[in-house]
Amino acid sequence: MLVIQPRRHHHCADCGRAPLRHLVLVSGAPLCLDCADLGHLVFLPRGDTALTRRARAGGSLSAVVVRFNRRRRRYERQGVFVEEAALAAAEAACLADAEARARRRARDAERRAAQDVRFTAALAAEILRLFPGCPPARARDIAEHASVRGSGRVGRSAAGRALDEAAVTAAVRASVRHLDTEYDALLMARVPHNRARARVAAAIDAVMSAWAAGPATPPPPPRAGPARGETAADAEAGHRA
Repeated sequence: MLVIQPRRHHHCADCGRAPLRHLVLVSGAPLCLDCADLGHLVFLPRGDTALTRRARAGGSLSAVVVRFNRRRRRYERQGVFVEEAALAAAEAACLADAEARARRRARDAERRAAQDVRFTAALAAEILRLFPGCPPARARDIAEHASVRGSGRVGRSAAGRALDEAAVTAAVRASVRHLDTEYDALLMARVPHNRARARVAAAIDAVMSAWAAGPATPPPPPRAGPARGETAADAEAGHRA
């Protein structure tokens, strides 16, 4: 079952109670928890996966609570409603094996950290392969920024983890946009982001084209001319020597 935390005020279509902190949609009509026969449940916020899993498994009725995130344009989980007795039993079980679960979490954290280090290095190497003119330190910075676990950035997407060329290019483009153009200043000046992106597109393309072309070849060192009183032939002979 699904319970919604509304962003606007609603009233129950059956009893008229308002405003509703939580509601259930039944045939498109909002109902309060009591009218939806969920009023006896208690709310368990998200955050403790083991407690949530055990509380839901230990009861016969539960409901997931969601709230709409305007920025990400999607519903996100806020917690669950569970039976009070099931929650009490779950809390006791979690207390009994808390130490073992803490050790397991520490091991898992070390394993994930090692995986992140390897992935960041692979992403930096792929950036340099696609953009050999990119400074190595900058490639590492881009890889570290794009691959932060839980960030939702392109490096953590399925395509990013697969080192897809389009995803890697998108990460580089985002870095150039923010660090090598006036894009952030335009946003601070309240320029809409689509117009700001259009204004800096040419500058981004120029940087990325230069990086894709490879590092610039340094000019050869100038050859010393003949010293005073020395002929060109003498200088050439000295150079060969």
